[in-house]
Amino acid sequence: MDATEQHIQDFRSLFDRMKSEISRVIVGQDEIIDGVLTAVLANGHCLLEGVPGLGKTLLIRTLSECVNLKFARIQFTPDLMPADIRGTNLVIEDTQGNKSFRFSRGPIFGNVILADEINRATPKTQSALLDAMQERVVAVGDTIHKLEEPFFVLATQNPIEMEGTYPLPEAQMDRFLFKLLVRSPSMAELSEIVNRTTGIAMPQVSKVADGAEIIAMRNVAREVPVASHVQDYALRIAMATHPTSEFAPEPTKRYIRYGASPRGAQALILAAKIRALLEGRYNVAYEDVRCVAAACLRHRVLLNFEGQAEGIEPDTIVSGIIEHLQSTIAAPA
Repeated sequence: MDATEQHIQDFRSLFDRMKSEISRVIVGQDEIIDGVLTAVLANGHCLLEGVPGLGKTLLIRTLSECVNLKFARIQFTPDLMPADIRGTNLVIEDTQGNKSFRFSRGPIFGNVILADEINRATPKTQSALLDAMQERVVAVGDTIHKLEEPFFVLATQNPIEMEGTYPLPEAQMDRFLFKLLVRSPSMAELSEIVNRTTGIAMPQVSKVADGAEIIAMRNVAREVPVASHVQDYALRIAMATHPTSEFAPEPTKRYIRYGASPRGAQALILAAKIRALLEGRYNVAYEDVRCVAAACLRHRVLLNFEGQAEGIEPDTIVSGIIEHLQSTIAAPA
C-alpha cells in the first residue's frame, strides 16, 4: 500500500469512527451527520436549520463528546451581549491595593462552539460571533486574541417561529460553509428514538479523535488534486447562481436577485475533495461536486420578490442549475 492509499484509508477510518460514535446517540440523519463532519474537516462552519426537537443541539453536543476538544455552548437570546461571547476586561486588585485589568475569556475561546438559536440574538451580538468565525481572532480593546485551532462553529436556527428573531444577513450567512436542513424522522426512526431514550441505559460516546488528528485530516483533504475541467464545472455552477451570468438558466434569471460569492466556489471544491476521499478516490469527480452543491449554495442564493411570492426553494434553483449544465457540457456521471 503506497502513501496515498494509506492516507485515504486513515481518513475514511477516522471519519467512520466519529460517525459511528455519533450514531450511537443520533438515530438516522446520516446525511446531516456526514454534512457536519465534512464541514469540520473542511475547516468550515455549519448552520443547521430545523424545527425544535429534531436533535440539532444533541448532534452537536454528541460530536463534541467524541472528539477530545474544548466544547462551549452559547444560548442566543435577545439580551445576550457581545461581551458575553468574547469576554471582557475585569479590574483586579492585589493584596497591596494595586489595580490592573485582566481579560476574562468568553465561551468563544473553545474548539467546538454550539451557537444555539443564533437568529434570536441582536445583529450586534451575532456579529461578535461571526467576526470570530471569519478572522479566527477576538479583538478586545487594543488587544488581539488568537483562537486555538481547530475552531469551528455549529449553529442552529428554527425556520418556523419568526417572532423575536433577527435573521442573519446574507453576508453573514455566507460565512457558513454548509447550511443543512434537518428533516423529521420516519416512523421506524421515531420508534428507535423512543426505544433509546425511554429506557434505563443511555447511549455512551467514546472519544475517538483529537485536535491534531482533525487538523491532519484537513491537510490530507486539501492535498486532493482537482482536474481543471472538474474545477471549471464547479465554477460554472457557482457562476450560474447569478442572474446576469452567461451560464445562468432561465429560473435563475427569473427568480434570483443575488448569487453565490467566491466563498461558494471554495466551499464546492473543499467539500468535493472530502467526498472523494470518503468514496476511496484521490481525485475529485463531477459527481462529488453535484452531491455537495445544495449544502454549499442553498444559503448563498437570494430570491427576488417574484421568487419569494411563488414559494421557490433555493434547492430547486440549485438542482435546475445542475440539470442545465449537464445538458451544456460534457459532464460524465
